[in-house]
Amino acid sequence: MTDDHPRYVAKELDADDQLAHLRDRFVIADDDLIYLDGNSLGRLPAATPAHLDRLVRHGWGEQLVRSWPTWIEWGRRLGDRLARHALGARPGEVVVSDSTSVNLYKLAAAALDAAPADRRTVLVDAEDFPTDRYVVQGLAAARGLTVRALPSDLDDGLRLDRLRNALDHRVALVLLSTVSYRSGALLDMGAVNAAARAVGAVVLWDLSHAAGAVPVDLTGTGTDLAVGCTYKYLNAGPGAPAFLYVRREAQDRLRQPIQGWFGQRDQFLMSAAYDPAPGLDRFLVGTPPILSLAALDPALDILAEAGIDRVRRKGTRLGELLVELADAWLTPYGFRLASPRDPRRRGSHVTLHHPEALRISRALATEGRVVGDYRTPDRLRLGPAPLYTRFVDVWDAMDRLRDIAARRAWERMPGEPSRVT
Repeated sequence: MTDDHPRYVAKELDADDQLAHLRDRFVIADDDLIYLDGNSLGRLPAATPAHLDRLVRHGWGEQLVRSWPTWIEWGRRLGDRLARHALGARPGEVVVSDSTSVNLYKLAAAALDAAPADRRTVLVDAEDFPTDRYVVQGLAAARGLTVRALPSDLDDGLRLDRLRNALDHRVALVLLSTVSYRSGALLDMGAVNAAARAVGAVVLWDLSHAAGAVPVDLTGTGTDLAVGCTYKYLNAGPGAPAFLYVRREAQDRLRQPIQGWFGQRDQFLMSAAYDPAPGLDRFLVGTPPILSLAALDPALDILAEAGIDRVRRKGTRLGELLVELADAWLTPYGFRLASPRDPRRRGSHVTLHHPEALRISRALATEGRVVGDYRTPDRLRLGPAPLYTRFVDVWDAMDRLRDIAARRAWERMPGEPSRVT
């Protein structure tokens, strides 16, 4: 970029973008609205409404219960698609089911119950997403275990040396997010897994801010357990079912705590006693929500066409452009980068610090018509999703943010927190 950062450079980047055509595969209802919150909720794929309409009218309306022989395998089928296109896992290791929180509970409980009795400690990142910490706190309280929250930098995330120093023979489980929800800081999964394995501990990963944006190699990094949502970069829709991963070699020695009939061996025999199914099916619970589960299919078609490596390359470049413009345009107005500066250590969203971040985010949405979001204590989070965000969108968003900062338009916004930020 030149010193004055002209807009035409962003347009040239769009002209060279190998994924640019995929924007047309999404519903863009208002082309003037710049959407930089794909890290919270992905856009609607254009094929999804017709896909769901067919399911409702034909599968449910005409076929009725006769559709279940097909539907009953969808969680596993979609899990295998996720494994292949987003997660670097083998067939039969990923299933789509329940919510991220429920899957966290299931896998964390299974890991803790399988740990030796003398391992009484769980390690978490003190700045990790609240659900992750809450789930572990509840499990530890019920079992009389100790939760150690490791101090973590709000901008740069958890340092690997700090984790290594905390790992010893008393640790049963380590729960971490691959990408920090607040700053976008990216952890080295292979290095973390190796450090934990060296002392006999198990790592459970939350992939919610990585899946669909950052290449994940669950097999290559030696990961045992992972969960994640499908409604962010995977674009499966609000509240879409989450996924869980259990390494094939660990499946039959773990037993999850919610004993539902979908996790039962020969479930339609309706046996009196619970007998967990072999393999991945034992981590299922109840009847899957077919309508919301189905929305993942057309979304995965787009990701498969794009290829996760190309998604990552574009996401990295979008982030670099955002950081470059923030440095040049926003520093004089009290902004600073609140994410790792090295793009290799950052996921697909970028966070900026400003003391008035909450009111700025509101002014940006209402006056600037740029949708990002706010995270405590004073962070403006911007998530350009590579499948549908243009480079010119990033340029225009930062230009509008600069204008709001220069005019102090945020001063007209309320400063009280709302239910959703």
